[in-house]
Amino acid sequence: MSDQIKVKLPDGSVKEVSKGTTALDIAKGISPRLADAALAAKVAPLPHNGDQPEARLVDLTRPLEEDSELKLLTDRDPEALEVYRHSSAHLLAAAVLDLFPETKLGHGPSTENGFFYDFYRQTPFTPEDLEKIEKRMQELVKEDVPYAREFLPREESLERFKTEGDFMKCHFIEQFTKPDEKISIYKTGKFLDFCRGPHIPSTGKIKAFKLLNIAGAYWLGDEKNPQLQRIYGTSFFSKKDMDEYFAKLEEAKKRDHRVLGKQLDLFSIQELAGPGLIFWHPKGGIIRKEMEDWMREEYLKRGYSLVVTPHVARTDLWKISGHTGYYKQNFFTPMELDDAEYMLKPMNCPGHVLIYRDQLRSYRDLPMRLGEMGTVYRYERSGVMHGLLRVRGFTQDDAHIFCTPSQIEDEISGCIDFAISVLHTYGFNEFKVELSEWDPNDRKSFIGTDEQWNLAQGSLKKVLDARGIPYKSMPGEAAFYGPKIDVKLVDAIGRLWQLSTVQFDFTLPQRFELEYVGEDGKRHQPLMVHRALYGSIERFFGVLIEHYAGAFPVWLSPVQTVLVPIGEKHLEYANKVGDVLKAKGIRVEVDGRNEKMNAKIREHALQKVPFILVVGDKEAEATSVNVRTRGKDKTETVPLDSFVERIEKLIAEKKPTLD
Repeated sequence: MSDQIKVKLPDGSVKEVSKGTTALDIAKGISPRLADAALAAKVAPLPHNGDQPEARLVDLTRPLEEDSELKLLTDRDPEALEVYRHSSAHLLAAAVLDLFPETKLGHGPSTENGFFYDFYRQTPFTPEDLEKIEKRMQELVKEDVPYAREFLPREESLERFKTEGDFMKCHFIEQFTKPDEKISIYKTGKFLDFCRGPHIPSTGKIKAFKLLNIAGAYWLGDEKNPQLQRIYGTSFFSKKDMDEYFAKLEEAKKRDHRVLGKQLDLFSIQELAGPGLIFWHPKGGIIRKEMEDWMREEYLKRGYSLVVTPHVARTDLWKISGHTGYYKQNFFTPMELDDAEYMLKPMNCPGHVLIYRDQLRSYRDLPMRLGEMGTVYRYERSGVMHGLLRVRGFTQDDAHIFCTPSQIEDEISGCIDFAISVLHTYGFNEFKVELSEWDPNDRKSFIGTDEQWNLAQGSLKKVLDARGIPYKSMPGEAAFYGPKIDVKLVDAIGRLWQLSTVQFDFTLPQRFELEYVGEDGKRHQPLMVHRALYGSIERFFGVLIEHYAGAFPVWLSPVQTVLVPIGEKHLEYANKVGDVLKAKGIRVEVDGRNEKMNAKIREHALQKVPFILVVGDKEAEATSVNVRTRGKDKTETVPLDSFVERIEKLIAEKKPTLD
């Protein structure tokens, strides 16, 4: 058997090296500069017989034992940031143990924006402690301590952690390893952790980090268990990247939809009514109307039928659909009525299924596209609710498409067209797509046959590939009843938001015994697609507020223009102009209050009104208006007809700007 293996690099070149050669050895062979820049490696066995083995992230010092594809990761690779931040969490734990050796350790993963580590310590950490910990972390960075991996017998590792009283580490070892398994341990100075890695080579590679705050977390998420202290932090490849991140956080605070919602009088959450329930105020109600009107008009243009389903139904409906077995923890408590047990509607799909099932359909009736602005109710724990973004009662632009197998790809493509149209209409020009797939090894979490899942996933992939839409596969992230495409928009400050979903479902037609009569005269089961493009009106509205920082496009603005007369004698002309604008369907207010003109202008500017029209003697004589455009310092006097033409065009074209 040969001691040589082949290693294929991203440029297509192949190196023949000895078994046991590390990624770092290969990096050094290419250039010392690359070896110094490398942080981790991505390795996959070379494909054989058309298969595509899964790649995994590894330490640079991990020996290569078989023919492999290798990619060396540097600070130019987003995947390296995950490893970098996990190593930052270990750096945090090492500093905590140095300063507070009595502390017991939980776990410390990377997160989307940083990292955290869970600690058990009877004395609470203080803000002053965080400063000390961060200072010790900086010292450990200067010491350039290696992240050294070693393997220990399972029982030896358990005994060591038991002796030190690290009950959480013992739990992880007992839960995630086998009796005869060697345990992967990473050592950073005095800190020893049960961890599978990978990690960057040493602490000196960490260039920029910051500890953020302390929060409470129960061990294993159970309130009966000890309470832990979770220290959050973030780290970046450079101080510049970190400064940009904190600048973005500051900008996000200014755009917080909860703050702007109150300032602009758009919505509220009333304590007397309960958390997670949204009260739409008049201005917010106007925007909601515009959103719903646009969506319903699009439904009709695209061949959807509008339906309405009840807010409550017998619990049996969700038992048949299968939702009670997977989502019961998110349902409101059922109500005992005289004839049966009822519950608030947690989703719209079973109602649409019943409409389809109300009569036998023919293949000529398909595709049948049923759309609804359906309000649903789900129990969210108080700790996770967040303004408009996570609520207990919300309205989905929900649609369900029933079709034949030959129609499925066209229907999915139509849904993607629709989703992209939504984003562009509301001023979002960038988006990312994820394909959530099932895990065939996890039969408990998914229902359906291999054949059904392969058909469903294959159809979604085929449509995305045919349209040239890049996407990220998300294994194991599918819903229990089918795979889905998630379209995530990118907002004005670069944040990703999950909103639009196109979901395949082959189980509800089966559970409800749906049928159609085919061309052959026989009965067949239709395929079904779930589709929500706003996601929910509440969540989409919250994202819109933050994307535009409350300065909505003209077509969405609750007040599109305000008329401010210079003096009382100009109020008559202001009202005439207001009548002209109202006759054109423009939302206008005439501010006739006995207040100073400049004070009124400032007030309406703070309300982010797109156009403030000031009128006096000159304007009345010339039938013109002096226009103050939101965001611009200069004013301009234009004929009234010209302004009407301008604002009508902005509204009709739904332009995201005022130009």
